[in-house]
Order: sequence, then C-alpha cells, then structure tokens
Amino acid sequence: MMATTHAFVGLALATVVAFVAPEFGVAAATGALAGGIFPDLDLAAAHRKTLHFPVYYSVAAVPAALLALVDSTTTTVAVALFLIAAAVHSASDVLGGGLELRPWEATGEKAVYVHPKRRWLRPRRLVRYDGAPEDFVVGAAFALPGLVVFDGWIEQAVLAGLVVSLAYTVVRKRLPDITPERFQ
Repeated sequence: MMATTHAFVGLALATVVAFVAPEFGVAAATGALAGGIFPDLDLAAAHRKTLHFPVYYSVAAVPAALLALVDSTTTTVAVALFLIAAAVHSASDVLGGGLELRPWEATGEKAVYVHPKRRWLRPRRLVRYDGAPEDFVVGAAFALPGLVVFDGWIEQAVLAGLVVSLAYTVVRKRLPDITPERFQ
C-alpha cells in the first residue's frame, strides 16, 4: 500500500485520541502520521525488512500506550501513536502485493519480513499493489476522519496527501517503464 494510505490509517487512529483528549489531538496526529510513513523510509534499503517490524513495533507500542495513559504528555502520546501506526503499517503490508517491480503480475511471495521468525510472510493481495485504484479508495476512506476532526496544517497535509496519492495511482503502472535499470 502507499505510504499515504498508511499515514491516513495512523491519522484515523489519532482521531480517537482527539475525541477523548482534544488537548493531545495534534500530538497524536503528528506521531501517527510520522509512524504511518516511517517504515517506508526503507525503500532504498531492503524494503519491508529494514524498517518494517510488525512484531517489535507492536511489542514496543504496549508499554508506550500504557505510559501515555498513565503520564499523558504531548511526547508520550506522540510516541505511543508513532509506534502504534508503525506497527499497523508493518503488519498491514501483508494485505497488499509483493515486492516485485510489477506487483500487479503477482509473481513474488515476499510481503513482510518477520524478524523473530526469520521468514517472509506472503502477500495476501487484498489491495493488489501500491497505487492500485483500491489503494487510493482505502486511503481516502481512512483520510476522511482526519479531515473531519482536524484543521490547520493537519488538514492541509491530508489534502496534499490525497493529491499525491491520486497522482501516484494514475502513473503507478507506468513507473517500471521509466525506472532506471539500476533500480530494477
């Protein structure tokens, strides 16, 4: 799935915090957006293995969330939402396509690496590939709560993310044809 889809999923989680404790809404949104995007910073390395840690982020998120509940500060809330969003991102990549350059061809069997088990999970392809039309729809659906709850820079970031997502969806299948061979 697209990084923006993951960011919007994280933001949807942050809307819950904004309803329960509005004073921490921006901190929750900031942490969730960053955590939703962070695992995809490994695109230049071993994608879905270097910064995708479905187990470790999940384990770290539990004490972070408990700390945020017991000692609520902008920092503890932001860190908790960062870890939760990164965990959801890392785990949910298994729902998409594989790592191949043309994932719509469904030739790969690597979706997400599970470090403690030292093995790859296979793609489930509920969202056929990053940038697929259904990826855009899922992302837009998860963006809606953020657009309703937040304003200011968060709302602007969501709108910009939707524009980027739509543009990527339009050009996604053409990218392998224009990608330099050293990246293929």
